[in-house]
Amino acid sequence: MIEISVVIPVYNSEDNLAELEKRLTQALINIKYEIVLINDYSKDSSWDVIFKLTTQNKNIVGINLMKNFGQDNAIMAGLNVAQGNYIVIMDDDLQHSPFDIIKLYEECKKGYDVCYANFTKKKQALWKNIGSWLNGKVSETIINKPKYLYLSPFKVISKQVIDEVIKYHGPYPYVDGLIFSITSNITQIDVEHHKRFEGKGNFNFFRSVTVFLKLATSFSVIPLRISSFIGFGVSLVGFMLAFYYLYQYLFSDNIVEGWTSLIVIILILGGLILLSLGLIGEYLGRTYLNLNKKPQFTIKHIVKNND
Repeated sequence: MIEISVVIPVYNSEDNLAELEKRLTQALINIKYEIVLINDYSKDSSWDVIFKLTTQNKNIVGINLMKNFGQDNAIMAGLNVAQGNYIVIMDDDLQHSPFDIIKLYEECKKGYDVCYANFTKKKQALWKNIGSWLNGKVSETIINKPKYLYLSPFKVISKQVIDEVIKYHGPYPYVDGLIFSITSNITQIDVEHHKRFEGKGNFNFFRSVTVFLKLATSFSVIPLRISSFIGFGVSLVGFMLAFYYLYQYLFSDNIVEGWTSLIVIILILGGLILLSLGLIGEYLGRTYLNLNKKPQFTIKHIVKNND
């Protein structure tokens, strides 16, 4: 039985993979493990490096996706293959130290379903820190994340939770959101955040916005409800102004001919249209959350050295 599966999405990280494999092997030398590397259609030679590593280390499973699906989708591909009793999710750039895996694993074995790594100081761009903070605040409302918990990409999860996570087949998965929809038995421990080993980070502003939209739209219809409330509010204001302008029309002599009726019609119809769009969006959102069948990922190759 494999005790720990390390699931790592890979994108344009050919220069990091050999060192990553070396450190993982050293960190997990006393435990039965596997490393699942998912190539998310990298533009460099990452897949060639992964293929070579599988020939050298029988504990490595290589997955090659047919197109770029995004980080969470690539992770879901790896989770569907992982066989360990505990699954580690981490990045491919060595900002997450493989030597911290055992710390997270031992904390999880105390009875927790999930253990997140908490970085007291993050060695990354300021806008990423701001984005992480904003994402955390929104998560407190949408997925009921505790305020003290940091949604780290570095975590250890029990197989029982993963078995439930992979039941989700929607096209836009958000792994942390799925975790919080399954369990509240979650903890975290402090670990060090390191500089990227080689190359430049691939997680740009556009990808950050994509993650935020997955969080906002995949697990809640709150944005649509906000639209409904705005529509209702504008409609209410429109009716109030309509009564005000009618009052002016009836009791004031300083009125431009036709202006009152035009404004009243615009205000009432505009408010009703926004309200109707919000309500329609509410129903469409619920339908979307349940019926969208776009594939999460498509796998081109899976390689493993069985010798």
